[in-house]
Amino acid sequence: MNRLLAVIAVTLVLPAVVSAQGSDRGPQKRDQPQPGRTNQQAPRERAGKGHVPPRGPAAVRKEYRAPANAPPRTFRDVPSHPDAPHVHMVGNVWVGHDQGRNDHNFRLEHPWEHGRFTLGIGPRHVWRLRGGARERFNVGGVYFAVARFDYGYGNDWLWDNDDIVIYVDPDHNGWYLAYNVRLGAYVHVQYLGY
Repeated sequence: MNRLLAVIAVTLVLPAVVSAQGSDRGPQKRDQPQPGRTNQQAPRERAGKGHVPPRGPAAVRKEYRAPANAPPRTFRDVPSHPDAPHVHMVGNVWVGHDQGRNDHNFRLEHPWEHGRFTLGIGPRHVWRLRGGARERFNVGGVYFAVARFDYGYGNDWLWDNDDIVIYVDPDHNGWYLAYNVRLGAYVHVQYLGY
């Protein structure tokens, strides 16, 4: 009888153990969808399409100098890419993250005025937008606001349905980067708290 119970227990527990060992996604938030897989074999011209960058951008090493009389900035480096800051699927290149530390647009009087976002940063935490607009939007019961200078880059976002990943901006205190999984584009955001 003890042998029969042991065989039944192993039969019931073994599939769960094997399934858990095959998962490389880590814990997910209850209201989050599963993150997209990174497809390293994707063609260079793709951006977005469910790709989640494995890490945020590297810090910019050079000092920022505002260009004199520069034409409006464009980010469309490949015809199928958005004309917004975006991330290449191959090589994890953060196009547009090159301003460095001295850009006056990023100066905040109180950088962490509402505290720091601690609910889940990086590729293991894919958040569903739950309403709002670029001025104030909800993810997981907390709020963020898009930087005014990035407003135009959020025009195609679905504020009640898109999936985003939050990364720390390594160059600008008080700022995060919200990466849109569907579009492959990102904007600078500030954490507003609950």
